[in-house]
Amino acid sequence: MQSFTRLLLAGTAAAAVLVPATVSAQEVSNDVVKVGILNDQSGVYADFGGKWSVEAAKMAIEDFGGTVLGKPIEMVSADHQNKADIASNIAREWYDVDNVDAIMELTTSSVALAVQGLSREKEKITITTGAATTELTGGQCSPYGFHWAYDTHALAVGTGGALVKAGGDTWFFLTADYAFGYSLEEQTGNFVKENGGEVLGAVRHPLGTTDFSSFLLQAQSSGAKVIGLANAGLDTASAIKGAAEFGIVQAGQQLAGLLFTIAEVHGLGLQAAQGLNLTEGWYWDQSDENREFAKRFMERTQRMPNMIQVGTYSAVTQYLKAVEAAGTDATDAVAEKMHELPVEDVFAKKGTVQENGRMVYDMYLFQVKAPDDSTQPWDYYNEISTVPGNEAFLSVEDSGCDRRQLPQVGRTRERGGRRGCTPPFRFLAGCPIPGQVPEVSACSHGVWPIQCSCAAAVTGR
Repeated sequence: MQSFTRLLLAGTAAAAVLVPATVSAQEVSNDVVKVGILNDQSGVYADFGGKWSVEAAKMAIEDFGGTVLGKPIEMVSADHQNKADIASNIAREWYDVDNVDAIMELTTSSVALAVQGLSREKEKITITTGAATTELTGGQCSPYGFHWAYDTHALAVGTGGALVKAGGDTWFFLTADYAFGYSLEEQTGNFVKENGGEVLGAVRHPLGTTDFSSFLLQAQSSGAKVIGLANAGLDTASAIKGAAEFGIVQAGQQLAGLLFTIAEVHGLGLQAAQGLNLTEGWYWDQSDENREFAKRFMERTQRMPNMIQVGTYSAVTQYLKAVEAAGTDATDAVAEKMHELPVEDVFAKKGTVQENGRMVYDMYLFQVKAPDDSTQPWDYYNEISTVPGNEAFLSVEDSGCDRRQLPQVGRTRERGGRRGCTPPFRFLAGCPIPGQVPEVSACSHGVWPIQCSCAAAVTGR
């Protein structure tokens, strides 16, 4: 059963007065800018993002003033139940019936890939904050797809790197049996091997597993120094609890929570989670700005936010900034501004958006405190090191993204062509005369390589 919540946040008349006079009502479709938050609100990742991400999105809309370009901002939300088919059906209805402009959060990699693919066909923007697979900006990259918060490469470099350097050079993986788990295992394993370590084996478990006994026994018998938990949410928590029952850590093996956030630490408790190394992109006690945001979030939710929830706040805010900068909610114009604008907010400092949609910013390696070291509620982390953004995230060249699928935003265009059709001319073959390019009027979004006539290129915005 699908569940929907709707929120309309209208700004004050005073806020509307501040909108530039050059903005006309025709530049916002349906007289409303509408975003959707689609995530797991009842399953294993409900604490990971869930209704707390919905609340963060609501905060972003309120902080933006409730309007953009003089029009109200509306939000819809739904529970995709971690099923790609359900998520796709909801997204299709949002686009075709509810006129949603952009969908965000998208916890679970299979869901995110499905919705990003549909959104590409529909020429709609997605900003993923809850899924980890690098395929979103790699082999399945999209001119309208953006990836915020984290990904499997960043987790592998952060947590995996720290443990290998500390002597954890043999690994065995407990891996969630879907795209996210495969990607996290592969990238962490590659990083381990590149740094002189060895992967002794792996075992895969279904999403939502509650009894990890057989999987943990295989990991224990492998003799690996590190058991990498290539899973998330309640799956990770259940595996850690099971490991405690088997005395795995006490016997000398280390656990690596490759995707573990403050929400899961809180649910598990410091007694069980102490000593875990983990990578996050945000922590509430890092700065006065973070503490102020966390205080506001706590007042509304009675909990501290994690990187997915604050990342969702950032994603909604950045989308609205892009709409404002573009002077319209038209997808191509907004996508161009999404690529151009720096990301500077409570979540990310000096963030940039790559050509493939990957938002790059610094991440952090933390270690969970022992109970005796915690001095106040939610005082859970010691910051170990910063992982620079250019190390945490893959470059476009290394991502596997086929640049022929991406627009060269703000670069080469053909005059008089279809609005927003900006193919990567320099990568397309078939024009025999130097200086000529495929004619934009023949372009079709989402179909590459294109078949069209040639015309002289014109440079401009």
